[in-house]
Amino acid sequence: MFEYAFMRRAFAVGLLLGVIMPCIGVMIVLKRLSMLGDALSHTSLAGVAAGLLLDIDPVLGATATCVAAAFGIEVIRKKIPQYAELSIAVMLSAGVGLAGVLSGFVRNAAGFNSFLFGSIVAITPGELTATAVISVLVLAAFVLLYKELFAIALDENAAHRAGVPVGAVNSLYTILTAATVSVAARTVGALIVSSMLVLPVACALQLARSYRQTVLFSILFAEGFIAAGLMLAFYAGLKPGGTIVLLGVGCLLVILAGKTAAAHFARRKRDTK
Repeated sequence: MFEYAFMRRAFAVGLLLGVIMPCIGVMIVLKRLSMLGDALSHTSLAGVAAGLLLDIDPVLGATATCVAAAFGIEVIRKKIPQYAELSIAVMLSAGVGLAGVLSGFVRNAAGFNSFLFGSIVAITPGELTATAVISVLVLAAFVLLYKELFAIALDENAAHRAGVPVGAVNSLYTILTAATVSVAARTVGALIVSSMLVLPVACALQLARSYRQTVLFSILFAEGFIAAGLMLAFYAGLKPGGTIVLLGVGCLLVILAGKTAAAHFARRKRDTK
């Protein structure tokens, strides 16, 4: 498998995304914005279509629209904080509508469709470099702003009162989230990128006992899903993106079933005493 250059690049990109997507996903989940990735990934399709129409790099178009959508969500969320989830629904609707209209003018349908379900085994050296750069930026921000991000994730208002520059940190992380979603949409696919932001975190939350453990377990789960999904897809002739996500769903179901069974046996053991 690794004698093929495209598989080496696929694993390199996958392992990089396996580190940074959980870092983004933990913040999204803890801030009760789990569908943010879905909204941004669908909005990125509008940027892809615009890029193809303007004959520029579709990833750049996707990044630009993702950044705009992410800031739009933040603005709407602050305007109606009691209904924060509406901001995601509004931006998702706008993104899907714009993508639908622009895609009708795209002549290169194959290029546009490759962003729907991803093409991680068709990654070019340039895209690998772009992924590596974004990964370094996300990791650097996550490490340097670890305490601030932790405070914001727990309680944004309390973090603000404690002196955390919530606005600046949120703005920076919004840009990094948009860039991560844009790159991931090219590799695992816009329709399933939100799953890779949320599933590893969902699995980690079932086992972790602290914020730090949640981050570490999320990365381990993501790396496992990606590595196993790529190998299974290669040998079984399956689509890599869908295979990776289905492995994540299966793992979550197994963990939930295991926790339910453990709780049942523990309850029976107490009752027999």
